[in-house]
Amino acid sequence: MNITTSVPTDITPHGSDYETVSRVVEILTEDYRDQPSLDAIARQLGQSPTQLQKTFTRWAGLSPKAFLQAVTLDHAKRLLGREGMPLLETSYELGLSGPGRLHDLFVTHEAMSPGEWKARGAGLTIRYGFHPSPFGVALVMATDRGLAGLAFNDAGQEKASFEDMAGRWPNALFVEDSATTAGYAARIFNSDRWRPDEPLRVVLIGSDFQIRVWQALLKIPMGKAVTYSDVACDIGQPTASRAVGAAVGRNPISFVVPCHRALGKGGTLTGYHWGLTRKRAMLGWEAGKA
Repeated sequence: MNITTSVPTDITPHGSDYETVSRVVEILTEDYRDQPSLDAIARQLGQSPTQLQKTFTRWAGLSPKAFLQAVTLDHAKRLLGREGMPLLETSYELGLSGPGRLHDLFVTHEAMSPGEWKARGAGLTIRYGFHPSPFGVALVMATDRGLAGLAFNDAGQEKASFEDMAGRWPNALFVEDSATTAGYAARIFNSDRWRPDEPLRVVLIGSDFQIRVWQALLKIPMGKAVTYSDVACDIGQPTASRAVGAAVGRNPISFVVPCHRALGKGGTLTGYHWGLTRKRAMLGWEAGKA
């Protein structure tokens, strides 16, 4: 497991912060099957979740949740690789809800800085190509850092689909390069390629609020669905359901960042940027694989 730590020079290994971090590492390493939440760990240590998050992140260079994901992924690689355990059994052994959740764990993501987003793609080269998919023609976009866009259209609508996506980053340089994007398409739509030793790198390009919403979408297990209100609560803004809905609609990486798993009030199938028929198709396709 490759985890880089950054220890502040003004705190000694004998201080209370060090003891706290050591205890959190111990809990996450030993109890990973329980997938303990930050709140649960904080209660166990008698600390506030906010302070615990800040302390651990300052010391380890990543959040407790990210550390838990790294530990879980390490064990997943061992079980699926050296021990040859089937995917479903591996999911339950790791304390995950099922193979859909395991798949999401293997989608690694990073966000562009606020400055890069405000530049609206200036200095960014985005390669793109159109490829067949289970949900129509897929427009795949990628930077040298990973998958940056995934859209869908019916045959003959490729130009409109491209203009819609390119308009999100008007200052970027777009290069048609189907040879590069074909590899992403093959990975995304072939569940046999959803492997722990070959994570799909995703680059999120949006505002801070949008990225928080899109990161929350990545937590929704395949075959499941949540409401916009659920997502709003998850990001700590329970009254922002309407804004969450807008951010979901602006998700540039459809399907992989599963905005189709977000529903309206009462579980209604609300508008989907690529069409409600396609949204129903995605949910049905996933239900058969989850």
